[in-house]
Amino acid sequence: MIAYRQPVGRLEIEEIRGVSAGGVLRSLQERGLIEVVGRGEALGRPLLYGTAPMFLEVLGLSDLGDLPRTEELTIALQPPGQLTDDTHDAAAYVPAES
Repeated sequence: MIAYRQPVGRLEIEEIRGVSAGGVLRSLQERGLIEVVGRGEALGRPLLYGTAPMFLEVLGLSDLGDLPRTEELTIALQPPGQLTDDTHDAAAYVPAES
């Protein structure tokens, strides 16, 4: 989420995820995958997070443009059998053996 929306604050992450993100952010920072990239303009000037160079290295990416497009993720994350007509790909269809 941070890679796609950076710079992003903790509250925005928590709104999207629906759960507290403090522990996850701390863990990602300790591993060198994200870093503080600035401060927001909102009350209290919250920290804003972005990906660190280690993020690209760990994922084997040359830059953030190599990340899958969000549309591809939406399709990939749908449970099997839940594809809509818009996302159904005939090449991905494998008929059941009888």
